[in-house]
Amino acid sequence: MAEMGSKGVTAGKIASNVQKKLTRAQEKVLQKLGKADETKDEQFEQCVQNFNKQLTEGTRLQKDLRTYLASVKAMHEASKKLNECLQEVYEPDWPGRDEANKIAENNDLLWMDYHQKLVDQALLTMDTYLGQFPDIKSRIAKRGRKLVDYDSARHHYESLQTAKKKDEAKIAKAEEELIKAQKVFEEMNVDLQEELPSLWNSRVGFYVNTFQSIAGLEENFHKEMSKLNQNLNDVLVGLEKQHGSNTFTVKAQPRKKSKLFSRLRRKKNSDNAPAKGNKSPSPPDGSPAATPEIRVNHEPEPAGGATPGATLPKSPSQDEGWLMGVKESDWNQHKELEKCRGVFPENFTERVP
Repeated sequence: MAEMGSKGVTAGKIASNVQKKLTRAQEKVLQKLGKADETKDEQFEQCVQNFNKQLTEGTRLQKDLRTYLASVKAMHEASKKLNECLQEVYEPDWPGRDEANKIAENNDLLWMDYHQKLVDQALLTMDTYLGQFPDIKSRIAKRGRKLVDYDSARHHYESLQTAKKKDEAKIAKAEEELIKAQKVFEEMNVDLQEELPSLWNSRVGFYVNTFQSIAGLEENFHKEMSKLNQNLNDVLVGLEKQHGSNTFTVKAQPRKKSKLFSRLRRKKNSDNAPAKGNKSPSPPDGSPAATPEIRVNHEPEPAGGATPGATLPKSPSQDEGWLMGVKESDWNQHKELEKCRGVFPENFTERVP
């Protein structure tokens, strides 16, 4: 019997919930059609807009903060691997090896401490701040449903009062339901009317504290990291002095030669003389250099195929650094060697095998 009673209560609750949903749906339809007035509170609606804006901003800040922490962790791993590489190449007999190892260890600890403090003082605070929003959001939605119940009960009571044939028993019951619905709604409404403005105003202090914490932690981290880098630099300077005669000079790397549309075929079995650098000597016969007319591959002219198969012999008066060649755009236009052939700087051409 108890089980049946339990099932009976459950079934009754389900039926009650279904009836409430139907009543609310009917009330909303009537309100949208303009056949029933709707209770509105513009001040509360503004509070809800502020709440949604605050939630959106906080969610974005939380996401960006997690991204920042992931970047810190990635930089930690990269820095750790770089220091491990230094430890591997730092030979045992070199001076300052122990100091370099200690600096690498402190570097690793500094990164871990920075990451953990960001989690404790920023991320966890952020999570706590956002943790209050789901409950309030749920209560706002519930208040909306209770407002619809109140409007529905009010309209039902008014319709019974204005009916031609009044039923006092039904009117009394409707009035009782109206008072109950109004009480439930007003209790929730009063609480939210107090909480939402307070929550909205708290955002300023929260943002200030969060970004001040991040800025302070980052500033302190870079100060300590700067000290470690200076110590490492001192160790490396000592190593350089110890092995000063074996100093490695870093030279600037020459820029890559641009690929040109002009291509050439050199005479078979000709001497494979090395390029003379990036200088462009003048042609011996006094003809003007063709460099300004050559198009490089980043200009908006489509690259075509290779130059014709005919071998272009080297001019007898041609100096080293200059080669006889064919400009590809000219070849595509005329298809005649005599009209296309010209002298081009060797380091601005591309040999065709």
